[in-house]
Amino acid sequence: MWQRCQRTVDALELPTPFDATVFVGMLAGTRGRPIELVPVSSARDTPCGLLVTTDRADCIVYAADTTALHQQHILLHEAAHLICGHHETAAAASAAAQVLLPHLSASLVQRVLGRTVYTEPQEQEAELVASLILTRTAQAAGSTRPAPPPHPQRARLDRLFGTPEAPAPGRADG
Repeated sequence: MWQRCQRTVDALELPTPFDATVFVGMLAGTRGRPIELVPVSSARDTPCGLLVTTDRADCIVYAADTTALHQQHILLHEAAHLICGHHETAAAASAAAQVLLPHLSASLVQRVLGRTVYTEPQEQEAELVASLILTRTAQAAGSTRPAPPPHPQRARLDRLFGTPEAPAPGRADG
């Protein structure tokens, strides 16, 4: 599964700099079908993300009241379900979709995938693809990002924790 997921991620076109919402828009263009991003407040006993497939569009429902990093991972996980084709074999509408999307009729919703049980192969695959996308973007960003300036307290911390300071230019320590 790891190798298959790695090949899948390697074949993806990713925006630079990486932005999950831009990536989802690119995925929608590739698929020829809109993907709507729907932020919702987390509710007790519901997943933090859902992929809802209707006859006209796909909807990624994600927790709006979590960190930006977590939101990004939720978006990528749900997008990974689309990339891996899981939406084609998912079960029909669930109770979670009715709680989070009460304005959508059950007859309109064709499929729902929720992030609840990570022991299922589709959930593991979606989680791995999302993580590999983030790893790839971090590696790409690291190769082009300049080194951060030294922290003003670095010399003090080095002295406190025993890391020797480099000698000042023109100064001989020894």
